[in-house]
Amino acid sequence: MISIPEGLPAELVPLSWLLGVWEGTGVLDYTIGDEHVEREFGQRISFSHDGLPALNYSSYTWLLDEQQTPLATELGYWRLSRTLLPEDAGPGLLPGSDVRPFDTAQSVETLRTSAGAFEIEAQILHPDGISELYVGQVKGPRIDLATDAVLRTSGAKDYSAATRLYGLVESHLLWAWDIAALGQDLRTHASARLARTDLAGPASADAARADESATEREAGTE
Repeated sequence: MISIPEGLPAELVPLSWLLGVWEGTGVLDYTIGDEHVEREFGQRISFSHDGLPALNYSSYTWLLDEQQTPLATELGYWRLSRTLLPEDAGPGLLPGSDVRPFDTAQSVETLRTSAGAFEIEAQILHPDGISELYVGQVKGPRIDLATDAVLRTSGAKDYSAATRLYGLVESHLLWAWDIAALGQDLRTHASARLARTDLAGPASADAARADESATEREAGTE
């Protein structure tokens, strides 16, 4: 039986298998013209929530060299993709109604597509002047994302598109990231395998595969 963390907003049930802190190693593998870059890195990813219907996301990576050289950070929000209603909070600090839309797992189930997935969106911000908006879907313990928009500051490097794949395999979080950057078309960029380092959230493969039964329960119950 799947266990849903107490206080989890119902809209996060399809993404609940991501909750927690994950750490492991990966490989950067990217070709720029005639130059091939291949480096190993460490990574720590955190998915959390604060009672709102979106996951808070952060990632920190470092090179696996003697200095453990910092490599990159990311911050963002992941949520189900749906039209916001007058009862929802926002924009800005405008509060929502006392009755939150889609506040039960059963009502969230109505957002499932005919293919058995949920449409999602992820906003990811980089400190080097790049902001990505991904759209995609979550189906059980698998997420497929592709950029719908990429914003760059005037000083940012060329970066035009990306795809990301996340999956839960044998209780590990696996991901792969392809990018189109520096004049290159979309191609392999990096991948990693991460293990859970905390006890928050339902992380087992069995829990993720129980998506069908999970969405039939109220959030915050077992």
